[in-house]
Amino acid sequence: MITLKSPREIEMMDESGELLADVHRHLRDFIKPGITGWDIEVFVRDFIESHGGVAAQIGFEGYKYATCISVNDEICHGFPRKEVLKKGDVVKVDMCIDLKGAMSDSCWAYVVGEATPEVAKLMEVTRNALYKGIEQAQVGNRIGDIGHAIQTYVEGEGYGVVRDFIGHGIGPTIHEAPAVPHYGEAGKGLRLKEGMVITIEPMVNTGTWRMKMDPNGWTAYTLDGGLSCQFEHTIAITKEGPQILTSQGEEGTY
Repeated sequence: MITLKSPREIEMMDESGELLADVHRHLRDFIKPGITGWDIEVFVRDFIESHGGVAAQIGFEGYKYATCISVNDEICHGFPRKEVLKKGDVVKVDMCIDLKGAMSDSCWAYVVGEATPEVAKLMEVTRNALYKGIEQAQVGNRIGDIGHAIQTYVEGEGYGVVRDFIGHGIGPTIHEAPAVPHYGEAGKGLRLKEGMVITIEPMVNTGTWRMKMDPNGWTAYTLDGGLSCQFEHTIAITKEGPQILTSQGEEGTY
């Protein structure tokens, strides 16, 4: 069932999203050569809890960590580990926060040290794809408009957009209806209504969009070993247009 949020509920989710955005802002300086994914996990969990939030991913469908930390060819749902991160690694940090019962969800990609031209281009395209999707998150548009905008842009840049993992509704739990694919046909699918809150979270690969699963049952990898990148925001559908609830304040216009 799709729940339509009231202005007060959206305001509460915006407060949750601001806390999540603040975590990501602090990670910009925290992530550097020599630290580990586990260091990021501890930092994130401590930051959330010290600011009155709950790391909502812990216990969700049996998941054990506050973060998903996916490196290089890991598409998503990577476990935080004690392996040292090295220069040039692409690190995706995904987390969900419950703040006073209000949910928010955002993944952001970081490069450890200086980005190579290949990594810089992949990150640019993925981030652009996110905002092209957000641009379509308008009252009266359809779910397919979001996916079509993302897919046509990403494939036009020569990359693959993952199909096996998609965006979703959020609140009161982490995963709610509707499903929000990052591919599809314009004008098709569920019509967007005021009060919906969804995530848009394209995962973009340098090669094929196809994936393979780790034996751990959680982590997905690119099938060809290519790099993968992801950016994600939580979005409220309002009559004034899409409201980014996890805005870090520097996304630019769309």
